[in-house]
Amino acid sequence: MTFEPAERLKALPPYLFVDIDRKRRALIEAGADVISFGVGDPDQPTHAFIIERLRQAAGNPVHHRYPHDQGWPPFRAAAARFMQRRYGVQLDENRQIHALIGTKEGLGHLPLAVVNPGRTVIVPDPGYPVYRSGTIFAGGVPWTMRLSEERGWLPDLSAIPSDVARAAVMLVINYPNNPTGAVASPAFLREALAFARQHELLLVQDAAYNEMYFDEPAPSVLAIPGAADFAVELHSLSKTFNMTGWRLGFIAGNADVIAALGKIKANMDSGQFGAIQEAGAAALEGYGRPELAASRAMYRERAQVMAAGLGEMGFRVRQPRATFYLWAGVPVGHDALGVVNKLLEEAAVVCIPGTGFGEAGEGYVRFALTVDVQRIRAALERMRKLRW
Repeated sequence: MTFEPAERLKALPPYLFVDIDRKRRALIEAGADVISFGVGDPDQPTHAFIIERLRQAAGNPVHHRYPHDQGWPPFRAAAARFMQRRYGVQLDENRQIHALIGTKEGLGHLPLAVVNPGRTVIVPDPGYPVYRSGTIFAGGVPWTMRLSEERGWLPDLSAIPSDVARAAVMLVINYPNNPTGAVASPAFLREALAFARQHELLLVQDAAYNEMYFDEPAPSVLAIPGAADFAVELHSLSKTFNMTGWRLGFIAGNADVIAALGKIKANMDSGQFGAIQEAGAAALEGYGRPELAASRAMYRERAQVMAAGLGEMGFRVRQPRATFYLWAGVPVGHDALGVVNKLLEEAAVVCIPGTGFGEAGEGYVRFALTVDVQRIRAALERMRKLRW
């Protein structure tokens, strides 16, 4: 018997990374020294104080049973304290915070909780692919708002057609931004919240990179008075604490939305292992530790070295203010996928085409700064030998 994939899978945009990954693996198998700036996965280990808490927690029998549906209560309490100390936001840990198995999971399930089939979700382009795919899986209709370099990679909300705004149930933003590294000002967050109020839709702020700032700390939309009436914000422990494999985050804000998401999750998963949540609580309590400041300084140095080197080769690049991504305009006369293939085939250097994040990503490539400075310099040296 031959099975056909579900129609919802056919509605997804092409996955451009398959051919790139095939070529990368072939080079490695042939013995090439491949330097990869592809996946945004920290190259540093999880901080020792977090690992130690996991060791202790894993032996506690309370964590050997199914975890609490909404999240281990002390983890939610730690998340509430983090929001209070970091942003001055007062939240009810029992109604306004829910643990997630990573923010990707939360972003993927959220449309199932609040988007009826046929309703519009406004998503950024370029943007993290799960915004679009989660909408499609829920039967929603993604409408892309174009981000541009000229506007600092912030959307022009006034350019969203009135009929689109009326049909929309959700607006997704992501600052600090993946893939561009842009940071939103408090003024823009107030504008986005005002748009949500005006059109009575849910504002979803993906704040996965909020703690990966280089200079000024990134703001929270929930710090705006009354924001929880129209907004939720998702926070991740993955990149901030080098915990990508641990799969832990939380959503905060509107209690009704969080309750709806909780119903989806209660039917779809059983929550994250309690010992990981206990370690996550220790991470959140330690967000001001010197290890975190050292990590931000490390990524700042990597970004400076990479930006300077790419600029010498004709890439159009600005020093990012946050994240560990470098978003670069390709040299004149080239397109995104062509540059990616050239770097891979001629220099054994991997980066991601901007078109993997949407049509507006054409003409750009993304480098994840997840290799040390020595390897960055080695990659730049290889690239300098190419003819552009």
